[in-house]
Amino acid sequence: MANKTSSIVNIEWKPDKTSNIPIFKQIVSYISNKISKGDWLIGNKLPPQRALAKMFDVNRSTIVAALEELTSLGILEGKSGQGTTIINNTWSLLMSASPPNWQRYIDFSIHKANSPTIQTINKLEFVDGITRLSTGEISPELFPKEMMKKVLQRVPERAYSLNYLEPLGLFELRKILSQHLTKYGIYIPPTCILIVSGSLQALQLISLCMLQPGSTIFTEIPSYLKSLNVFQSAGMKLSGIPMDSSGIMPWILNKKDNLEETSLLYTIPTFQNPTGRLMTETRRQELLDWCKTNRLPIIEDDAYRELWIDEEPPLPLKAYDKNGMVLYMGSISKSLAPGLRLGWLAGPESIVERLGDVKMQTDYGASSLSQWALTEWMESGLYEQHLLILRKHLKERRDLVLHTLETYFKEIATWNTPAGGYYIWLRLNKNISTDRLFEIALSEKLLINPGSIYDFSNNQHIRISYSYASPDELVKGLIKLSELIGEMYQYY
Repeated sequence: MANKTSSIVNIEWKPDKTSNIPIFKQIVSYISNKISKGDWLIGNKLPPQRALAKMFDVNRSTIVAALEELTSLGILEGKSGQGTTIINNTWSLLMSASPPNWQRYIDFSIHKANSPTIQTINKLEFVDGITRLSTGEISPELFPKEMMKKVLQRVPERAYSLNYLEPLGLFELRKILSQHLTKYGIYIPPTCILIVSGSLQALQLISLCMLQPGSTIFTEIPSYLKSLNVFQSAGMKLSGIPMDSSGIMPWILNKKDNLEETSLLYTIPTFQNPTGRLMTETRRQELLDWCKTNRLPIIEDDAYRELWIDEEPPLPLKAYDKNGMVLYMGSISKSLAPGLRLGWLAGPESIVERLGDVKMQTDYGASSLSQWALTEWMESGLYEQHLLILRKHLKERRDLVLHTLETYFKEIATWNTPAGGYYIWLRLNKNISTDRLFEIALSEKLLINPGSIYDFSNNQHIRISYSYASPDELVKGLIKLSELIGEMYQYY
């Protein structure tokens, strides 16, 4: 005969379906009270879910919800084939304590939340039926599937393991990157290259171990960096510097009093995000000379360099750097596949070693498989073949978008003609709310990036990308967008 503590409990009660209290909450309260008063003991079993649903005269899903809550509180335990058992009669301590205020934890966390607009963009980029007119990714149509298949077939032959790698990353990859960078006038050994999980991680590492709270990060106006909180989350300030047609104008800083020893400058000189602007060779030299004179280190983000369309861009700032002033970031997120999550940072060996040490504390290294795959991509020559094909497609897409803009936007906006990269920086002729346009476009299943997320003040721009949506989607989406803008113009 079973002992008392293993017996099935008796139930002679039903929830009040006219009450404002949810039924499953009433059931939770009823079971909790039975346990607290000692009517039901540790070891007692509850009837099966179907039986409970019949006893309480409710749907089985309601029973499941109630039992899940009681289980999460540590009062019940359910085991497959053994039913649900009472395991704790101290529920009153659990129930009487206020639940943790998770929002307070979130509010006081180190990382700041994205703006509501950016959060919306990040979510809707994965919703079917949305035309993505601003997405800064390579289109699935342009992904080199057959080449990737060849690469992945060869990786097992050379990847002797997929264990953790040394702090700076796979040596074979750093070696081929060292050779690759010589094409751009950068001569740096593998010991001065750190493999990171994308350029964003490089920025995070810099903010963690090289800068003090209160430091100032100077960048172009507008800037991709403004859409991130990577430095602000570490207690640093962003300060914008205007651009002209040649690029950023560093001498504007002479009029500022906040140039500090802990400041640095972040720039995308080649096909800048979001404007697509290309810094001239003369301006690059002027920028480097000015920063050298004023002891202002530079972070050069060169993610778009290999996506030139009309002609090869000037050499990177790092190519002219003779004093270790520049930390150089590269990535294959824009040129090959963001999902590989690989980038690199090149700089003085002491800095790279320090960043590598902190990286080991944060994630213990980027994906070993991805690093072996990228090594094969570059050593095999397939990467260069892919770039030739990709540039051709990007030119076709850019020219298609420019033609569409010329046809449908001539009276409502102006724009630049980028020589490479992904983006066209569209400026509206009238002072309408681009945030309101963002909302109206969403209602028509169009996703755009308003210029406000990249600027330090409101502006009248939209970032248009020709890299992601299909050519047909680009044309149809832009025509619809022109109609929405025209309708808004009627009220201004």
